[in-house]
Amino acid sequence: MTDATGDAIRVTRLPSGLTVVSERMDRVETVSLGAYVATGTRNELAEENGVSHFLEHMAFKGTERRSAAEIAEEIEAVGGHINAYTAREQTAYYVKVLKEDTALAADIIGDILTHSTFEPEELERERGVILQEIGQANDTPDDIIFDHFQEAAFPAQPMGRPVLGTEEVVRGLSRNALTGYMRRHYPASNVVVAAAGRLEHGHILDLVHSHFADLPNVAPPPVSPGLYRGGEFREARDLDQVHIVLGFPSVAYGDPDYYPTLLLSTLLGGGMSSRLFQEVREKRGLVYSVYSFTAPYMDAGLFGIYAGTGESEAAELMPVTLEELRKVQESVSEAELARARAQVKASLLMSLESTGSRCEQLARQIQVFDRVIPTGETVGKLNAVTTDDVRRAAARVFRATPTLAALGPAARVPGLAEIADTLAA
Repeated sequence: MTDATGDAIRVTRLPSGLTVVSERMDRVETVSLGAYVATGTRNELAEENGVSHFLEHMAFKGTERRSAAEIAEEIEAVGGHINAYTAREQTAYYVKVLKEDTALAADIIGDILTHSTFEPEELERERGVILQEIGQANDTPDDIIFDHFQEAAFPAQPMGRPVLGTEEVVRGLSRNALTGYMRRHYPASNVVVAAAGRLEHGHILDLVHSHFADLPNVAPPPVSPGLYRGGEFREARDLDQVHIVLGFPSVAYGDPDYYPTLLLSTLLGGGMSSRLFQEVREKRGLVYSVYSFTAPYMDAGLFGIYAGTGESEAAELMPVTLEELRKVQESVSEAELARARAQVKASLLMSLESTGSRCEQLARQIQVFDRVIPTGETVGKLNAVTTDDVRRAAARVFRATPTLAALGPAARVPGLAEIADTLAA
């Protein structure tokens, strides 16, 4: 067992491979505790797409010691909150409780990860819930457009598949498929137990030893690389708006351009003062919603711009957007960079006040960088970004092969080839 100690943050790596990280926050009365598993959609085979998300749902449906109702009742009896989520590279199970109920939090999270029963009746009931969730996503164009964008960017590979899975695959997933996936992808070495709040690290370690000892001790399967290809998705639907995502390959975690790209996204489309919001919405009234985003992964990344616009405005929207992508490669002012930096720093520092946000940050940093990144180090890297760095990042991103997804009355949205030609010019 190895232990790294800081003023408030401590990291312990157990012989099983499981990592325990905690941060003591003396000014709060709560503790957030979660198990963060380094597996998600990109770890799934085509015939099991959606199994990570299915497992997340089933975790709350009963263990050898607790029924589904008892899991909810025990947490809510102490005023706590329990939840989970599935992403492309991570599945998380977490609880927030008052500090005196930390032991209960660890007991329940450990129980659902190591002793879930996957009762057939509960499995079929939850299958129906997930199918409803997929149907709801398909009926929500400003939600499902991002799945289409992801698939067009990473075609025919795990990174491009939907987190929820497809109706066809979810209908066919068996109990054995779920339990087998859990055995392979939930070993101790793939799990970080993170906690933040009014706590003692030694107490958290004792709880982990008691409640997480039954995690499998095997090597997780290798991960397929994320290979950006780029492409176009277009579907005509009878909608009031056309929903558009234009995107590009971007940086992975740890890339030297990570922070310049983050600030690029913020100044380009990250707030009401951003270039896209001011030019596309405020000056021209072409959209109600427009924003940019970055999605870094372990070995790849995406940069995207979303807009929802009317059918008649769609033809003007794209040229205006592409012109902004050209301009930001040529000129970035110190004032707008300072605004973007202030937004990102404020978001980071405000998140430190939440035990839940801090818990998640600790786990993700351990999984990505194998260490906790000091806040001062992050702030220093943000402060070091120059206008030249942002322009360089913009050229790197926007001169690459684009991806386009359009859903709705999209006849007036230029095609991918036309967009690529404009960008190249």
